[in-house]
Amino acid sequence: MTLKVIMNKARQLQYDRGQSQRNWGKERKMNMDGKIVILDGGLATELEAAGVKIQGDPLWSARILHTNPQAVKDAHYRFLCSGSDVVTTATYQASVEGFIKHLGLTSEEAIQLLMSGVQIARETVQEFKVNCLQPEKVLLVAGSVGPYGAFLSDGSEYTGSYEEGMSIEDFKAWHRPQIQCLVSAGADLIAMETIPSLKEAMALVELLREFPNTKAWISFSCKDQKCISNGREFTEAIQVANRTQQLVAIGVNCCHPALVTPLLMSASQHKSPNVSWVVYPNSGEEWVKNTGWKTEESKIPFAELSLEWKNQGAEWIGGCCRIAPSDIVQLKQCLQ
Repeated sequence: MTLKVIMNKARQLQYDRGQSQRNWGKERKMNMDGKIVILDGGLATELEAAGVKIQGDPLWSARILHTNPQAVKDAHYRFLCSGSDVVTTATYQASVEGFIKHLGLTSEEAIQLLMSGVQIARETVQEFKVNCLQPEKVLLVAGSVGPYGAFLSDGSEYTGSYEEGMSIEDFKAWHRPQIQCLVSAGADLIAMETIPSLKEAMALVELLREFPNTKAWISFSCKDQKCISNGREFTEAIQVANRTQQLVAIGVNCCHPALVTPLLMSASQHKSPNVSWVVYPNSGEEWVKNTGWKTEESKIPFAELSLEWKNQGAEWIGGCCRIAPSDIVQLKQCLQ
């Protein structure tokens, strides 16, 4: 199916962007008032804790949009109850091509399924507001866009090894349908996350301009205290991200918590004053290929470290893999 058809199908289901823009304006004001925006944690981790099988699946948690959407909604709800101001859609490893390949869907069904990630998150937010008698509470839905390496499902989102065989236009062509679907479905902003390479970051920054009314953050996977996953310096990544006015935050995710502060310090002089830091590392536990997470007896003091990140100027703070609602509770207590 052509990109034109994908976009037309997405537009047929387009959500009224007015409310999203009103939500965004309110949330940005909260930032300027000094409020830390609390993100959610590891969605796949929470799904697994509820008994859903995720490990080894080429679609990761995106498959659950198809097989058990209620489980996704329940996981979102638990993070909202823990104090999250933002819920991130289960679309990190979602793509039209991936849904066709691994689920046997038609193109139209794949588009609908990708957009359902936003719809499920928005429904959960509304239910939470009603149940908690907080109709005016500002909560955002971030549409997750993972790197091309997530589709490959070979761990290359932590190396960026695939970038040599792709051009910036190749990356833009790959990411365009996903972003179109998420924007059309009504995501309040786009979370371009775990990006391991400068070339892919350049492509995403350029592509974002095709959606001029859309806000986003971009966060990188990093290998050490100075470099993103493909070995380029974090300062270079920040300079690439500075090329657009549509980003509300730049930062890191799914890295060891101990790397966050030195990474932010290394690039603090290069970040535009008009954007914030976004920070949501994993638990610091080791990922073993074909086995999964190697559980540690003593966990990194994730919530305590968040005070350092706040002092570095981070305004969007949460967690990634292995960060549960209970961790978000502690995080919010430390920060607010």
